[in-house]
Amino acid sequence: MPLRTTARTNLVDLVIAQMESLIADGEWPVGAKIPAEPQLVEQLSVGRNTVREAVRALVHTGMLEPRQGDGTYVRASSDLGAAVQRRLRRAGVLEAYEVRASLERDAARYAAERRTPEDLDALRTALAERGRAWEAGDIDAFIDADMTFHRAVAAAAHNSVLADLYGHLSDGMRSTLQSVVGAPVPDSVRHQIGAHQAILDAIEARDPAAAESAVLAHLAEGMAALREQPLDDHGGDGRGSDGTGTNGTGGAHPDAAAPTH
Repeated sequence: MPLRTTARTNLVDLVIAQMESLIADGEWPVGAKIPAEPQLVEQLSVGRNTVREAVRALVHTGMLEPRQGDGTYVRASSDLGAAVQRRLRRAGVLEAYEVRASLERDAARYAAERRTPEDLDALRTALAERGRAWEAGDIDAFIDADMTFHRAVAAAAHNSVLADLYGHLSDGMRSTLQSVVGAPVPDSVRHQIGAHQAILDAIEARDPAAAESAVLAHLAEGMAALREQPLDDHGGDGRGSDGTGTNGTGGAHPDAAAPTH
C-alpha cells in the first residue's frame, strides 16, 4: 500500500488564510491599516500569540508592513504581488516601464480581440474620470484613474494571469508615479489624453494592430523622457549600480522626469 500524506492545518495557518482572504477580497485593501492586535484577537477568537505569528508570517512574505508607532499596513494583495514589489525595489524606473510596455502591448492586442460592451463601459468611465481629475488638478485621483484605465485594458484581455501580473506591477509602481508626476515635463506628455483615447478607439474598433501601436506610442514618449534625464550617481541610465535600479532602492532618481502614464 502506498503511503499517503495527512493534511494538517494548525490555527496559525487558518488565521493566515483568513487574513489573506480579507486582503485578496479587498476588505483590507492595499495601503489600508489592519485592525490592532486586540481587535484581531477578539474578532478571530484566537490567542494573542496566534495573531502575532500570523501577522509576522504575512510581514515576512511582504503582504503586510509594520510601521513603528503607527500599526500594520497592507502592502500587497497577494504573495505574488509582494514578490513583484520586492523585485521592483531593486529595479529602475526605466526597466519597470519597459516591462510594463510589454504587458500593456499584449493586453491591448487581446483586449481589441476579446472586449465586451461592459469592458468598453469600464474604459470610458476610467478615461472620463482621468480627464476630470486632470482638470481639477487632483494628482492622486489622476493617478488612480490612470491606473484604473490601464487595469481595465488588462481586464478586457480576458487573461487572468496577465491581469494579475499587470495589477501587481502597477501597484508596485504607484509610488514611482507619485514621485514623478510633478516633474518638469510638458503637460502634454504627462496628460496624454489623445494617446489614451487612441487606445480606447482601437479596442472599440476591434483593431489589435492599432491597439498595440497606440500603447507603444504613448509609452515610448514616457521612456524617451526618462532616457533624457541626467545620469544618476552610479553613472547609469536609470538602471542602477547593478544594472537594475536607479539609485539602489528602486525609487525614481530625484531629478527623474516621466509622465504619470
